Amino acid sequence: MRILLKLSGEALAGDKKTGFDEETVRKVALQVKQLVDKGTQVGIVIGGGNFWRGRTSENIDRVKADQIGMLATIMNCIYVSEIFRSEGMMTNILTPFECGSFTKLFSKDRANKYFARNMVVFFAGGTGHPYFSTDTGVVLRAIEVEADYILLAKAVDGVYDSDPAKNPDAKRYDTVSIDEVIAENLQVVDMTASILARDNNVPMRVFALQEENSIVNAASGKFNGTTVTTRV
Repeated sequence: MRILLKLSGEALAGDKKTGFDEETVRKVALQVKQLVDKGTQVGIVIGGGNFWRGRTSENIDRVKADQIGMLATIMNCIYVSEIFRSEGMMTNILTPFECGSFTKLFSKDRANKYFARNMVVFFAGGTGHPYFSTDTGVVLRAIEVEADYILLAKAVDGVYDSDPAKNPDAKRYDTVSIDEVIAENLQVVDMTASILARDNNVPMRVFALQEENSIVNAASGKFNGTTVTTRV
């Protein structure tokens, strides 16, 4: 089994809201190790929101702002990779552009080689292009490496028909199709990523990272969250 786990940068910051919270990252590492020890191949994409989120000034060009965001995701992957290594896992970081000796250049063959060696593979740097989010990046990589599904670790425990922070009567879906997500703009991932997932039949499981054993439970399919199905 091969899965891709999407983590938000903000979630890794914990209560500090910026930078890293090592204990939060360590808890993630311990859960991923359980999966790896059972033979699951795990790829990881991390957002950069704990360092950079969009254009913070109108004086910054959108392309340059997105490039800063790409670098933020690389910093996150380097840090998280090292915490994973401290817990006994082998890791490697792939990027869509050269980063000196910090990372390796992404290719499907290289990713598959690392998976075969029981390594956790971090896909950093997004797609390598501006105007594409890490949502699109994780779906793209899932398609390229033929992952069985994507695990989306979020601050909320699934997909709702409206914002549960604003609407106390918001309904959570146990299962929802990607067509419904797109038609109703449910914002599981951004629209580009949603359409890419639909067109390439990439299922997703959405859950709250902070729940106990959330990643392990989501990987098993017995979790408190939402399954996003695709067309067969």
